[in-house]
Amino acid sequence: AQLVESGGGLVQAGGSLRLSCAASTQTFDSFDMGWFRQAPGKEREFVAAINWSGGRTFYADSVKGRFTISRDNRKDTLFLHMTDLKPEDTAVYYCAAGTQMAVTPYEYDYWGQGTQVTVSS
Repeated sequence: AQLVESGGGLVQAGGSLRLSCAASTQTFDSFDMGWFRQAPGKEREFVAAINWSGGRTFYADSVKGRFTISRDNRKDTLFLHMTDLKPEDTAVYYCAAGTQMAVTPYEYDYWGQGTQVTVSS
């Protein structure tokens, strides 16, 4: 599966962005999906995950209540709606596909190229 993220950009603190991840696969609805992020000099960290049907979600404590992960299996697309953005949310955001909802990057099989999100104070 190929994954392509979009929707990143520069936003002021308190603002919102919606990231998209388009999958080029006919089996998108068989994958559990995740969002990760990586800031300069830091390890890639878990943000959110969603199961194949969209019925279960899980979030990192740092984004809980501010970010929402969702998916549209008819359009083979994953989303991350981010609100109340903070400067510490600045990072490259990656979507990933795998066979289970996991918080570690190693559990995912396919990755996108990433999209930059920059939050100014």
